[in-house]
Amino acid sequence: MRLCLVLAAALLSAASPGAPAAAQTASPPGAPGTLVAPSALANSAPRPIRFAAAPAAGGTLVLLLSGDIATAVADLPPAVAEAVRAGAAASGFEAKEGEALTLVNSGGYARIRIHGAPPRANGPRLHELGGRVGQETLMDQGPVSIVAAGLSAEGADLAAELAVGFGLGAYRFDKYQTRARRTPPTDPVTLVSADPAGSEARWVAEGRHLVEAVTFARDLVTEPANIIYPESFVERTRAAFRGIPNVAIEVLDVPAMQRLGMGGILSVGQGSARPARIMLVRYRGAPGQPIALVGKGITFDSGGISIKPSAGLWRMKYDMSGAARVMGAALATARRGAPVHLVAAVGLAENMVDANATRPGDIVRTLDGQTIEVINTDAEGRVVLADVNQYVARQDRPVAIVNMATLTGAAAAAFGPEFAAMFARDEDLAARLSAASAASGDAIWRMPLHPNYAARIRSKIADVMNAVEGGQAGASTAAHFIEFFTPAGIAWAHLDIAGVAWRASPTPVDPEGASAFGVRLLHELVRGYEAR
Repeated sequence: MRLCLVLAAALLSAASPGAPAAAQTASPPGAPGTLVAPSALANSAPRPIRFAAAPAAGGTLVLLLSGDIATAVADLPPAVAEAVRAGAAASGFEAKEGEALTLVNSGGYARIRIHGAPPRANGPRLHELGGRVGQETLMDQGPVSIVAAGLSAEGADLAAELAVGFGLGAYRFDKYQTRARRTPPTDPVTLVSADPAGSEARWVAEGRHLVEAVTFARDLVTEPANIIYPESFVERTRAAFRGIPNVAIEVLDVPAMQRLGMGGILSVGQGSARPARIMLVRYRGAPGQPIALVGKGITFDSGGISIKPSAGLWRMKYDMSGAARVMGAALATARRGAPVHLVAAVGLAENMVDANATRPGDIVRTLDGQTIEVINTDAEGRVVLADVNQYVARQDRPVAIVNMATLTGAAAAAFGPEFAAMFARDEDLAARLSAASAASGDAIWRMPLHPNYAARIRSKIADVMNAVEGGQAGASTAAHFIEFFTPAGIAWAHLDIAGVAWRASPTPVDPEGASAFGVRLLHELVRGYEAR
């Protein structure tokens, strides 16, 4: 029956004189039959963030306590200090790291939420503390105030970094809920600081842009594939960058890619009614060669003819996570006016099954003329990146190319939700990424590149194969495939984020769903290239 339907669709297409091929047919936003108007819907508004020398009156007071409780609360309002001392004594609470205590209707507040904290914390640890608060106070009525007592920051503005974490943890995607939606309160959150003006300046200059960029990326990933597809990804990204100085945007449509000979990305997208796109955002905040961030943007991945099993298939809308995070990092960089030259490029395609879809065994030719034997149509992301890497290398001559992609189940199996796999053929770039990982809290683990792995992807009838049957070293052979299409004179690294891009359960900075991973990492990497 399924074969008959496919053949019938092909015959109907052929019966329409002059009709474009299925791969070139554009679908409007909110495709026919979905009846969803994305422009008319919005997620719940976040709490505004404020900084002050004292907590707001009423609502929820959050205390991050470190050390002796009596000493830590000595500078708090007397009613609050007494309530905390009494509650701690009654419950045996000692403010050890990881301990938590909630007091209800005490010290003039509806709730006092108390968390044990380390005596000193760096930026990523402060993000985690703030993120937990953002999640647990999401539905608390009234204002929220956060006070860190006995806690100091390592080389960071404590209140501003807690605010970043709060913004990350309080993320919510509820725009499509019509019955069960509970709109969170929008009373402000106040971060208590010894220097409120300084903390606010730090937040305004950088922190808020990072939170907004992560939110932008998460929204793209969380949207369903009938809303975000190559064309709508482009339009939403254009809107996000509109009006930002020193930004230029280039978009390649199917005819442009055909003229250039980009058979890799075209072969992936030709089974879909939604045409592929390549999008480049160039931000020139400084002279010189750029650093290039290149992301995989498969807006839905059915696996193509090598079709995926049905379990978990709904989540394959997340296969454009690399593209979303690359654009998110570029957005944060451009909005804060960073003194750096940056190119963010994404290959956008939908990997679907129809009569025009690429078959296993087909051979395709990429921009620079190299050929690929398609062994598995579910190994499509690397094929898209081949053309994009070549185009960026040719047009922009970057000092480095960093790929980010939900590329392999092998990386997810190796590291689970804890680490992204990092591959690098340049030691300086590897060191920069490791430093960015430590500064951001996005954990990466370096994986090997080896001549034996490179040899496995050689094809007998083309230059390379896009997959190696047998399942061994899947993440490494995939990395070598991408490296093959990246000119040798350019520093190159690849980040496989398949296991960390989506959270099956919450983490301190991530509610369940699309994670914050990657935007902070790339943001810190770019900072290392800024003109000093």
